[in-house]
Amino acid sequence: MPGKPLDLQTLLNQVHQRLIVSCQALPEEPLFGSEVMVKMVKAALEGGGAGIRANSPADVAAIRKAFPNVPLIGLYKHDLEGFEVRITPTLRHALELAEAGCDIIALDATLRPHPEGSAADLIRQVKEHTGLPVLADISTLEEGLAAEEAGADLVGPTLSGYTAYSPQQEEPDFALLKALVARVKIPVIAEGRIATPLQARQALELGAYSVVVGSAITRPQWITRQFVKGIEGL
Repeated sequence: MPGKPLDLQTLLNQVHQRLIVSCQALPEEPLFGSEVMVKMVKAALEGGGAGIRANSPADVAAIRKAFPNVPLIGLYKHDLEGFEVRITPTLRHALELAEAGCDIIALDATLRPHPEGSAADLIRQVKEHTGLPVLADISTLEEGLAAEEAGADLVGPTLSGYTAYSPQQEEPDFALLKALVARVKIPVIAEGRIATPLQARQALELGAYSVVVGSAITRPQWITRQFVKGIEGL
């Protein structure tokens, strides 16, 4: 059984204006496996990362065991037939993350249909049954405002570009980030297609509380693809 999660203010102090590294690999990817993710986290922390975002109870539990004091955001990607939401889609998924030892639970707070009511319902249920802070992954300002009203403790534009009604672009959605910073009172965690140190810095300069970077640090196949695309046609 993992130790007691860090309180929210302690977590916020540790990651304020710093980098959170998303260490994830899906079953079809070369680096899949909790043992590999623990090594990825070790590399991220040695490089100066202040916190970790990780997928699945198995990875969260392994990371928590190896690094008891690192701020750890947990999510659980799971596809459910008939629903587009896949980031911690139900209370059961959130309960498994809490049991594994994460400090914050990230979940899909878009306005798309959820399997157990609305995004607001899920936020309230997760907070009530786990006692943990909730990071609402959203794709529009409307969703961010609704998540805050439902009780989310943090919000991030993580899913901009992943819903049919949000901007489909390769660059980070800095317009949404700016709007969130201006309109919500809870911390805004910048995430989504942030691929360079300059973009990460820009996110913080726009008012993000912290910045999350994943693929550009922890997915070698994605990084390699960018170089391949850059030299094609020469």
